[in-house]
Amino acid sequence: MDSIPVGVPVEELAAQANSIASASGVQVEKRRDDGSTYFECAPMSLLPNAYPKQAFAQAQTLAPHFNRLVDRVSRDADFLQQTLGGGVSDTDPYTAKLLKLYQEIYCGQDDNFAKTADYMGIHRSDYMLHKGADDKYHIKQVELNTIASSFASLSTKVAALHRHVTSRFEADVKELLQANKEKVVGTKGGDDDGVPINPALEQIPKAMAVAFSQYVSRFSPSNAVIVFVVQDGETNTVDQRMLEHRLWSDHQIPVVRMSLTRAHTEIERNDSTGALTITATGQEVAILYFRAGYAPTDYPDGYDGVEWQARAKLEQSRATKSPALGYHLAGTKKVQQELARPGVLERFFPDDTAAVEGLRAAFAGLYSLGEDATTEDKAAVKDVLLSGAEGGYVLKPQREGGGYNFYGEQLAAKLKENVKVTGDDVELAPVLGEFILMERLFPPMQRAILLRGGKVEGSGDTISELGCFAAVVASKDGNILHNEYAGFLLRTKFANVDEGGVASGFATLSSPYLC
Repeated sequence: MDSIPVGVPVEELAAQANSIASASGVQVEKRRDDGSTYFECAPMSLLPNAYPKQAFAQAQTLAPHFNRLVDRVSRDADFLQQTLGGGVSDTDPYTAKLLKLYQEIYCGQDDNFAKTADYMGIHRSDYMLHKGADDKYHIKQVELNTIASSFASLSTKVAALHRHVTSRFEADVKELLQANKEKVVGTKGGDDDGVPINPALEQIPKAMAVAFSQYVSRFSPSNAVIVFVVQDGETNTVDQRMLEHRLWSDHQIPVVRMSLTRAHTEIERNDSTGALTITATGQEVAILYFRAGYAPTDYPDGYDGVEWQARAKLEQSRATKSPALGYHLAGTKKVQQELARPGVLERFFPDDTAAVEGLRAAFAGLYSLGEDATTEDKAAVKDVLLSGAEGGYVLKPQREGGGYNFYGEQLAAKLKENVKVTGDDVELAPVLGEFILMERLFPPMQRAILLRGGKVEGSGDTISELGCFAAVVASKDGNILHNEYAGFLLRTKFANVDEGGVASGFATLSSPYLC
């Protein structure tokens, strides 16, 4: 374990942090072999990580622009078909199933209840710092999450924990914070803002309350609820429960938790009105908030199984979905890559140059490996195969949750298996259609101490990824009813770890120390 310059024993700081974490609910659920459950402290960094104030402000500014972009993309059936049909659908049955349902439900000639429903999005745009031509660090987007964007609740508690530790032990941690600041902003001078207040536990329930009130005003149900669609065996329950509790304490809105498997038999849809009702209680479902359904493993009975049947039944209702199928598809990697092409953003923001410029500045280099691959895309492939530049790229499939990407030698091997280069010609195998090639980002390394399971996992060089939450509510006609920045999440991992998910065991929860 690397020696970290703090003025008190690391174990003492860790004990302080763990006591605050336990008292604040910074916990994840665990299961023993006999099926019983217990809770332990969530993976977290002992201290916050230095982060440029200007870059953090840029992420906040972009949040409502990305919300509008997702909403507009979700309503453009031609764009989604052109982008996700063909190569992606041919090689990725999961995305193909989502697109097929979207086309059947939202693109048919007949009116149906889904077309009358409002939209809600709880999104998280993830960024890494990357040094620009001006030799300063700027944010570059890693991905945009439009379904099951997690850890909003726990991140508010971690931010409060870090404010406590950095003030209570200010003299002891000052040297480390200043050293990390110098790596990020290039100076030890200037004013620091410290760890900002994280409004996620206020903002996300607030957006849900707007969508709930909109539903109630339109349909006047007598006993409406929000259904959290969750995974069986979920471990991140505390993060979800905090949202549930705030919905009641702040807005008196009740929540029911249910898996897709249970929803198949325990929720019925009225064929005359499109209303969803929980059969056991008679409660009407105003909002479906999906914290499941983002991966093939959430549909264990296969593509004709009860989970997909449940997803279709829920989607075809008049309930507000977070996300609806269009929002879900708008968050795919292939859409992200297509939006980065010259001129594409203008399709969705024809009269908003500022939004286009702001969004485009945050895009990293993104390259298609499908049938629509351009000369520039193929040049990036040749860069890997002929120039040995695999370290400058990441290969990404259409998946969420972490653990699916290809890096370094694995990336090069995957391309070599499926690419034929003859002179200037590059022939891409159809199997690559579900992937995109992305410029690899290199954020500044900072020294940190990471905790896992309430114990010091280790210390040394780390890198971080900022997630910026944003919430949007839109009417069936596309009128924006609510569109706001909704908090942040910083994930920190050791610098030699490629993947970045907290739930998948790669990263830890942290906070930005603005400087």
